[in-house]
Amino acid sequence: MSDLHYQLDGSPGKPLLVFLHGFLGSVDDWNFAVDHFVSDYCCLRIDLPGHGQTRLADPAQYAMPSTARLLIELLDKLKMSQAHLLGYSMGGRLALYLGVHYPDRFLKIILESASPGLEDSREQKQRQEQDERLAQALEKKELEQFLREWYNLPLFQNLSLHPSFREMFQRRLQNDPLDLARSLRQMGTGSQPSLWSRLSEVQLPVLLLAGEKDQKFRDLAIQMQERNSQFRISVVESCGHTIHFENEKRFLQEAAEFLMV
Repeated sequence: MSDLHYQLDGSPGKPLLVFLHGFLGSVDDWNFAVDHFVSDYCCLRIDLPGHGQTRLADPAQYAMPSTARLLIELLDKLKMSQAHLLGYSMGGRLALYLGVHYPDRFLKIILESASPGLEDSREQKQRQEQDERLAQALEKKELEQFLREWYNLPLFQNLSLHPSFREMFQRRLQNDPLDLARSLRQMGTGSQPSLWSRLSEVQLPVLLLAGEKDQKFRDLAIQMQERNSQFRISVVESCGHTIHFENEKRFLQEAAEFLMV
C-alpha cells in the first residue's frame, strides 16, 4: 500500500488527472486547479515525500525511482489504470520520469517549468553539492529565514509581488525543514537519473509550459523538443518560473486545451 498522502476529488468514472507539486509545495497548491477541472476529471493531488502530510521513515523512498513506484502503487490501490499527469518543477521531473518508465499507465503529460535532469556528470556533481548546501541550510536555519532567501532567488523574482504571495508563504511554513532537506538530497535535480537520453522514446503527448521571463526553462524546453519533435511548447507571456501561480487563468486555459485535444 502506498504511503503517499493524497486527496481525491470528483467522480471515479471520469478521466483521472494527477497533480504533482514542486519543491516546498503540497496538495493545497492545486486547489484552484481542482475547482476548475473537477467537473470533467477525477482529480488526484499528491503530497510528495517530505512535503505536506507525506512522511516516510526510509530515506531511500525519497529518491525518484522509489517515489515513482509509490505513485504507481497508489494508482493500483485506487484501481486507476491510466491517468493524465500535470507536474510543476520537481513534480514535472517526476511526471517525466513516470512517462518514461511507466508509459502504459499515462495518457498525456503537462510539464510546467520542468527538466529531464542533468546530462553532464560534472554538472550533476555540482548540482548535488549545491543541493547539499541548501539541505544543510534547512537543517540549521529557521524555516522562515530559509524561505525568504529562497524566494529572493532570481528564479522567483515575480512571486513576491503577487497578491497571494503571503498566503503561499504561510503554507510553506507548514513543512518540516528536515524532511525538505531529505527531499533535496534524494530527489534534487543533481540526484535524479538523467532522462535526456530517453526523451526520444516518449510516445505520449507532452506539453512543455515555460514562462516568458524564465529564460533557463524556455531554453530547456527547446532543447527537449530537439530530442523529441512531438513535444509541444507553449511560452506564457509575462510569467517567470511559477506559471500556475502567476497567471492562473492562462495556465488553466493551456492545460485544458491540451487535455481536450
